Amino acid sequence: MSEQQTIFLGGGGPGYTDPQSLKLKYANRHGLVAGATGTGKTVTLQILAESFSAAGVPVFLADVKGDLSGLATAALPTDKLHEVLQKRAATIGFSDYGYSDFPVVFWDMFGEQGHPVRTTITEMGPLLLARLLELTEAQEGVLNIAFRMADEQGLALIDLKDLRALLLWLGENAKDVSLQYGNISTASVGAIQRRLIVLENQGATKFFGEPALALSDMIATTPGGAGRINVLAADKLMQAPRLYATFLLWLLSELFEDLPEVGDPDKPKFVFFFDEAHLLFEDAPKALVDKVEQVARLIRSKGVGVYFVTQNPDDVPQDILGQLGNRVQHALRAFTPRDQKALKAAAQTFRPNERFDTAEAIRDVGVGEALVSTLEKKGVPSVVERVLIRPPSSRLGPLKAAERAAVIASSPLAGLYDHAVDGESAFELLEKRAAAAAEAEAAEAARAEAAEAESKYTKARRYSPGQSARRSRSRQTDSIGEMLVKSAIRTASTQSGRRFIRGVLGGLFKGR
Repeated sequence: MSEQQTIFLGGGGPGYTDPQSLKLKYANRHGLVAGATGTGKTVTLQILAESFSAAGVPVFLADVKGDLSGLATAALPTDKLHEVLQKRAATIGFSDYGYSDFPVVFWDMFGEQGHPVRTTITEMGPLLLARLLELTEAQEGVLNIAFRMADEQGLALIDLKDLRALLLWLGENAKDVSLQYGNISTASVGAIQRRLIVLENQGATKFFGEPALALSDMIATTPGGAGRINVLAADKLMQAPRLYATFLLWLLSELFEDLPEVGDPDKPKFVFFFDEAHLLFEDAPKALVDKVEQVARLIRSKGVGVYFVTQNPDDVPQDILGQLGNRVQHALRAFTPRDQKALKAAAQTFRPNERFDTAEAIRDVGVGEALVSTLEKKGVPSVVERVLIRPPSSRLGPLKAAERAAVIASSPLAGLYDHAVDGESAFELLEKRAAAAAEAEAAEAARAEAAEAESKYTKARRYSPGQSARRSRSRQTDSIGEMLVKSAIRTASTQSGRRFIRGVLGGLFKGR
């Protein structure tokens, strides 16, 4: 790995400017790669990933179309694009140009085209999960209560079945919980459960679970010092755009929370590319936009550079756009009044160049050309320049299935994330509690039934005819005199008994 201090972006021939570079010292101050479809954004993303890796900086990027998998293998001199690439290198004065592969690790949320990438429900948190599920304010409140109860009850929320089990428990105990935390309607609980089913149908079941992704496995370098390029297979994931955007935002949040402060390093510790960035901000609530702005503003002090890749700069909120110091603007098309307005707005974000009109240049640049402005000394944006983007050293286009499989098999992370682990968490603990409660209820019911039977039996014995006489006759310990006295007492309760007693007693006294 060379101890380079800049990343060469491109240069020009006749009618263009001097070679343009991105200083590594300012690369953690974020950036923007924008342009209409088919204007060269993917190649720009590819050459940035190559250059950061060569400088020893780990990279994460999402491969939306599958084209970026070519980073794992070198371009071939026999390739039909060989002459085009060599000619472009010669035109811009790229004398060090050569073919090379790069240390790529493939990831895939579905575990099909790379190592599975997982997180837990707890790590995702209620804010991002509410965004993912498109919950109302009331439903988000119920979700927050569920997370609070999980913390207090010691219930680990690992996967979707854990959350569903907890919501079921919350619905069954809504009356008791509402007294302490506020109203919990069964309608809100039911709505969240339905949203979770939709999420499961989109394949999110594989995303939530263990072993969860360790960021240290992404923020890594090779023994030779090259930065690892983490490529997320996103072609299938893009079919669920909200899941895609939420996953990338979660990853960005994890970087912000876990990495230590490093100030202004000589080069970034990690670079994060957020492709199709408009999906993150589309219909996003203000709380979420505020969180992204906070992360973008503060994460650079942790050595992380965030680069948003999108079609139009106005896809990114103004407060965030103002923090993106390094910019590569490919062509924008102005077919409608809205497009024309967006083009003018994009031109106004650049420091103007006296030699050309920025708005006209944005409209006129061809494929593989761009307007470039990067941060210079003291972090001041450079004057915008028009350049030809340098050619990539790795293959242009996707790998074949067999080539991708070989890269995955030889990965340093092979086998580490391949098999999901289902340990004891909220679902299992709540099941045990329910079973114990049912057992206790059954035992209590059995005791009550036995007590009721005994009570009926005792009452029946007490009022059974002849019971007293049988019990008296069975007492063999009574003497003859005691038996006579008891008999006399029993018969004394009747009028004839009283006369009999008087007669017997009278006869006894007469005999004296």
